[in-house]
Amino acid sequence: MNYSSYSFLVTFAILGVAAAITPLAMAWLWARLMSPRKSGPLKNAIYECGLESKGTGWVQFKSDYYLYGIVFLVFDVETIFLLPFASAFKELSVGACLAMFIFLLLLVEGLVWACVKGVLAWK
Repeated sequence: MNYSSYSFLVTFAILGVAAAITPLAMAWLWARLMSPRKSGPLKNAIYECGLESKGTGWVQFKSDYYLYGIVFLVFDVETIFLLPFASAFKELSVGACLAMFIFLLLLVEGLVWACVKGVLAWK
């Protein structure tokens, strides 16, 4: 068997692994050489924007805003798919029109689901 044909693949694999490991090794070495050796209260303190932290980081977030944004994103992407379809409507085959009809049917189903679940009702 001729192993010279695989030498390129082996070299490429070695270079790929080296390209992934080299920055990690350099960061580890930098941290090992430059970071202070002893930990203390000042080193372990939480620092955020130049101010000492006050209270907890717990913030209550309403998921309604997230759902509203996701529904907007879905229907925004729908318009991206509808524009080329509308511009090439006369030249498309029956199968392409059927595929777009199924796509629109699924999106309308999603819109009906969002309305039934009350996602679009702004509270």
